[in-house]
Amino acid sequence: MGISERKERDKQEMRKKIIDAAMHMFTHDGYEEASIRKIAEKIEYSPATIYLYYKDKDQLLYDVQAECFSKLVEVFKKEATSEDPLKRLEEICFSYVRFGLTYPEIYDLMFIMRSPMNNMEDKDIWKNADDAFGCLAGSIKECMDKGLIRFNDLWLASLSIWAMGHGLVSLNISCRMKVLNMDDCQIQDSIYVSVKNYLELLRK
Repeated sequence: MGISERKERDKQEMRKKIIDAAMHMFTHDGYEEASIRKIAEKIEYSPATIYLYYKDKDQLLYDVQAECFSKLVEVFKKEATSEDPLKRLEEICFSYVRFGLTYPEIYDLMFIMRSPMNNMEDKDIWKNADDAFGCLAGSIKECMDKGLIRFNDLWLASLSIWAMGHGLVSLNISCRMKVLNMDDCQIQDSIYVSVKNYLELLRK
């Protein structure tokens, strides 16, 4: 390995160390408590070192968001494996909801919080979500091609199904489902039943 390759490897390893520390802090302490200084302390480097890689907290947050989406895609690949595209679509929706309910702080960073989006180079393109959204859209397209669901427009179908899952997760994260007067287990059960019933309505 040459000097330039070794430097690039070391740079990527440091970037990953920073991202892992930031993600741990967001998960355990919350976004508001995180700071460049605290992240630097966690990895035992100076804040100046982190600023060599990230110009500000928003830029770091955007890379942490990208890592979170990679984890969501891994979940899809592990849990949504059915050969039947309609069943796989259900598995994707359940996995998405389960991910959001299990990691509410990370879900907030991925789908609700504005800060990471401030660093998008092209304000019209959100590349972090491409692979995850592609898993959803790909299964929907297979369902449409086989005449299994009522939609005939891929992007309207993808938006509708994604919005359904996002709405349920975000309502729960923000504690708005307390209006149902149920305990937490009942609320989570109701969320999964709602997803299943919604997908049943889409069947032809």
